[in-house]
Amino acid sequence: MIKYYDYKIIKKDSRYILLSFLAVCGLLLIIHGCSTGKPAPAPAGYPKPYKVLGNWYQPVPNSHGFSQRGKASWYGKKFHGRKTANGEIYNMYAISAAHKTLPLGTYVRVHNLKNNRSIDVRINDRGPFVRGRIIDLSYTAAKKLGVVGPGTAPVKITALGTPVRSKTKKGTIRSYVPLDYYKGDFTVQIGAFTDRNNAERLKQKLDLTYKNTHITIYKNGDETFYRVRVGRCSTLQKAIEYENKLIENGFEGAFAIAE
Repeated sequence: MIKYYDYKIIKKDSRYILLSFLAVCGLLLIIHGCSTGKPAPAPAGYPKPYKVLGNWYQPVPNSHGFSQRGKASWYGKKFHGRKTANGEIYNMYAISAAHKTLPLGTYVRVHNLKNNRSIDVRINDRGPFVRGRIIDLSYTAAKKLGVVGPGTAPVKITALGTPVRSKTKKGTIRSYVPLDYYKGDFTVQIGAFTDRNNAERLKQKLDLTYKNTHITIYKNGDETFYRVRVGRCSTLQKAIEYENKLIENGFEGAFAIAE
């Protein structure tokens, strides 16, 4: 029997997800959504609330104000010197972070709800793909925020956008331009395997029910992972719905990601 998901593998592999931002898709949409063969009307009007990892969020017409609550974790020596999702070299002593959904290059304010400390970090990597955790901090960022000792901490993150510098009489100031975090190209990952044969067997089974079933290959320097994914979605809301549907169908390790 194939093991459809492996939290150990996903956790180990989480910080190197080479994608843009989290997503989800509707199981019943064929075009411009998640393709499963059963059409359904697309949502209209103001974006509806969606639930991610046990937390509800309200999308807004303007992406300014995007926020999440959950746990922050950190990563250090094992990944120091390796490439991040945006191609940079990870420096555990610099200020940076990994997030599943926000565009790479986005600045976010991370507020530690336990000690009331805050820090602004730039997203340059993907992860952490562990339920309940919403951001992975570099060692230095985690140390400043008081996360290194306990390993995790409850936080609220608020997206600031991408930085824009403008000159004034007093010098150069930095402001932020909000981005749209709710539209993109998304899919849902069902499992990650180090054995390609297991990935191929799962793909063949999923092909019988789901569209756009595919395998992506990722090498982290030590191991090669074969990631099995299904669906293609154009909005975050559709991806959330699709992820939830897959979980209901028995794929408890499913999570939406951006491609």
